Amino acid sequence: MLNNKINRIWLALVVATLITFSLGESGLSGRAGIAPVLLMFALAYGKGMLVILDFMELRHAPALWRRLMVGWLTLVLVAIVLAYWLGSRW
Repeated sequence: MLNNKINRIWLALVVATLITFSLGESGLSGRAGIAPVLLMFALAYGKGMLVILDFMELRHAPALWRRLMVGWLTLVLVAIVLAYWLGSRW
């Protein structure tokens, strides 16, 4: 099963999802500061990159399409992190 690259990527996505779910359910995101939250966002970014590059097959697509999708993902995650940071300051 793990001989196929797409299966390894799928497994990595599942593991990353389980980690983010565990962090969210443990309540660490509220007590342990911003580190668990940043870890969750880093995992979300990594998952998004894997989906964009491999499942959407943009790894070998023209650079414009890759840049548009990666830029969109980056912009959304930066906006969410900024909103979280601003909300936690109040």
